[in-house]
Amino acid sequence: MKQFTYTIKDELGIHARPAGMLAKKAKSYADTTVTITANGKTVNLGQLMKLMGLGVKQGCEVTVTCDGANEDEAAAGLKAFLEENL
Repeated sequence: MKQFTYTIKDELGIHARPAGMLAKKAKSYADTTVTITANGKTVNLGQLMKLMGLGVKQGCEVTVTCDGANEDEAAAGLKAFLEENL
């Protein structure tokens, strides 16, 4: 299991466009379960509506957990995505 935390810097938080891209990226890691925890709730990162339901705003710290065959690759890829887009 790989885990990292990230503080959202985007002034709109995790909004529709980047949330869709983030969910798609999370789904691309086959055989790996990816979850995100924010505001005391944990959801599957590949489920767009649940991700949007977290209501993540600027300054919110999120924890991403990757568990499975491609967890190292998934953690590195998702961390890079967050740094570039959010």
